[in-house]
Amino acid sequence: MDVRFINPFLEGTSNVLKTMAFIEPRAGKPYLKKDSLARGDVSGIIGLTGEVKGSLALSFSQPCILKIVSNMLGEEIKEINGDIKDAVGELTNMVSGVARKKLEAMGLTISAAIPTVVSGKDHSIVHVLGGPSIIIPFEIDEGSFVVDVSLK
Repeated sequence: MDVRFINPFLEGTSNVLKTMAFIEPRAGKPYLKKDSLARGDVSGIIGLTGEVKGSLALSFSQPCILKIVSNMLGEEIKEINGDIKDAVGELTNMVSGVARKKLEAMGLTISAAIPTVVSGKDHSIVHVLGGPSIIIPFEIDEGSFVVDVSLK
């Protein structure tokens, strides 16, 4: 995977969370993920096609996503429910949109599918391309989440 593809997703994630949830996430060091185990309790995944193909997943720990969505909705949410899952799908879609816009500025045309949301302990994320993916870990005070990208 081309490292030029990482920054648009890192920037897109930070931009969306600052704008939608008033949270400034702290990015960690990207690393290679070789298994399909999700790094969170609820995940959104979206397929990408065009000059770059693959998929993007956002995977959130429960305390992290509860804080993010509570901020987005302006009310405290205490459990993963339909509102949380809808928000995860929408966040995945928005991060994908910002990243695709940045990739288009690099001369690449990319389209996205409709996001799918999966939740539960130890769920899997299987990327369209099948192979390893790049994980960009993020932290907020309430917990962690990852951006999980597999592109070529």
